[in-house]
Formats: sequence, structure tokens, C-alpha cells
Amino acid sequence: MKSRSLVTGAAGFIGAHVAEELLQRGHEVIALDDLSGGFTDNVPAGATFVEGSINDSVLIDKLFAEHKFDYVFHLAAYAAEGLSHFIKRFNYTNNLLGSVNLINAAVNTGTVKCFVFTSSIAVYGRNQVPMTEEAVPQPEDPYGIAKYAVEMDLKEAHEMFGLNYVVFRPHNVYGEKQNIGDRYRNVIGIFMNQILQGQPMTVFGDGMQTRAFSYIADVAPIIAESISREKCWNQVFNVGADTPYTVKELAEEVAKAMGVKPDIRYLEARNEVVHAYSSHDKAKEYFGDIIQNISLADGVQRMAAWVKQTGSRSGKAFEGIEVWKNLPPSWKALAQK
Repeated sequence: MKSRSLVTGAAGFIGAHVAEELLQRGHEVIALDDLSGGFTDNVPAGATFVEGSINDSVLIDKLFAEHKFDYVFHLAAYAAEGLSHFIKRFNYTNNLLGSVNLINAAVNTGTVKCFVFTSSIAVYGRNQVPMTEEAVPQPEDPYGIAKYAVEMDLKEAHEMFGLNYVVFRPHNVYGEKQNIGDRYRNVIGIFMNQILQGQPMTVFGDGMQTRAFSYIADVAPIIAESISREKCWNQVFNVGADTPYTVKELAEEVAKAMGVKPDIRYLEARNEVVHAYSSHDKAKEYFGDIIQNISLADGVQRMAAWVKQTGSRSGKAFEGIEVWKNLPPSWKALAQK
């Protein structure tokens, strides 16, 4: 009998790739997404798509009761880290309370063997590079706070109810199927969309912020494989690329892949962690046989080829700004249009 897995956020970018990996491994996949940031075209053939929100506890309880899931892959989130300061209620409702609905249902149903959760390196905060799983998280934005709260709740659910879990902390993931029209997150997609529209690439501050950018093929297979490696259950893993680059270097790499000269417009700096990249020694110990280590140049070239085929996407301003104080001017202008 096939294992039955729930994948939340499956019309989104990472969720779609994880769902595809699970289908290739012979799983029956129920794909849940509210389409707030994803597209039905992303849901892989063979998955059963359910349009709905993790905030709908009645729907969640119904799905768990009907399908008796063996595994849960929780990838649904509104992952606009910088914007989360200004949409606190929305952030905690979607990224924390929605997650609790899933954890409650997993515990109450009693069939879930392992709950896989994608957290974020946003839990670490600043001045902890390279970030290791042994570091004490000190999140500095509501997005990171919400993610860390879910991590702690999963740990509590394991100790109290025996719910097994795996937590992954990915970072700056990019690749095919990403929503390049999103104006607040996914910097590589934003750059590529701006180039397609004949606009300059916009960079906050001087572009000397450093990040390691992770190609999807070095992330999704590890997340999908984790349920088959019980020695990694009830643990936390950083997952993604090792080598940090400045945002300015990234812009130059994207321009090269898109076949244009770099045209960068620098905006007023925003309050953000300047340097953020992780150590992946632990992931290599547990998953080294399936990590491909795809270079930034190669990954960006692959994504650029896909973007050139699919074309640009229009993006909407976030309509529910809750706190206007200190909102970056470019975001304020966008919201007021």
C-alpha cells in the first residue's frame, strides 16, 4: 500500500518540487494550497489538489480524518521576511497558528509517522555566521519568530504526544516554478522579472549584504528523502548552498545569465541581517549521498532558461499593511498605488 502524504504549499515553489519528489518515490500525494502565492500549474501531475488554507481548521481536520496521512510535509508559509515587521498579525496567523492546526490534527489522528517542517535560517538572527544547528536561535523579525515557535511546538509535541518530526532550515532557495512576480521575496526571481520588463534591478542599501543562494535541486530531494532515514527524525538541519555572495555579485550573475548588462538601482537600506549563511556539515553527514552542490552560476543559468520561456509575471502590492512606520519607501509607494 502506498504511503499517503500531505504537502502544504504544494502549488508554491518548494512545495511543488517536494510533491514531485514524493510522487517519484511512489507516494500518494494530497496537495493543499490556498493559491495566495502559488499556481495550479505548479502542482505535479498525479497529485490530488485541494484548494484551501491551513488556517481553516475544519478543512484540516476533515482532510486528516479522510486520508489518514502517514506523513506531513508542511511547506506553506508567507515567507516575506522583511515585510513581516509590517504585517505582524498576518504573519503569525499564517505562519504560526496555521501550523498549529496541522500539528493538532497530526496528533489527534494518530496515523502520522513523521511531520516534516520547513523553517528558515531567519531563526538565527544576526552575528552567528556560519550558522550551525547548535547555535541558540535569536530571531530578529516576526517571520523568524513564528518559524522558531513552530519548531519549539514540534519538539513539545514529540515529547508530549510522540509525534516524530524533522525540521529543515533552508535559505534563499531559487529555481524553476518560483513566483517571479512576488515583489517582496525571492531576490533572484525579482531581478529576472525586472530584467524581462526592461527595468533596473533594485537593491536595498549598497548591495554588500551576503547570502548563500540555494538551487532547488539541492533542497527538495533532501526534504522528501528525510522520512526514509529515521536516524534524522526529531532533529534540525540547515539545508542549502555553502558559498556566500554579495547581493551585488548576485545581480551581476543574474544579468549574465539573462544576457544583459548589469543595471542596478540602489534603494535606501532597510533593517535586515547583513550577513546570513549556514554550515551544512550536519546535512552532509546524513544526506551527503544525494547532495548535488550545484553552483550559483549553473543554478541561475537553469532558472534563467525557464524564465525566458515562461516570461514575466505581474505582481501585486500587499494590501494588508498593518504598521506603516519605517516601511521602506519603495514598498510604501507600491502599497499606496
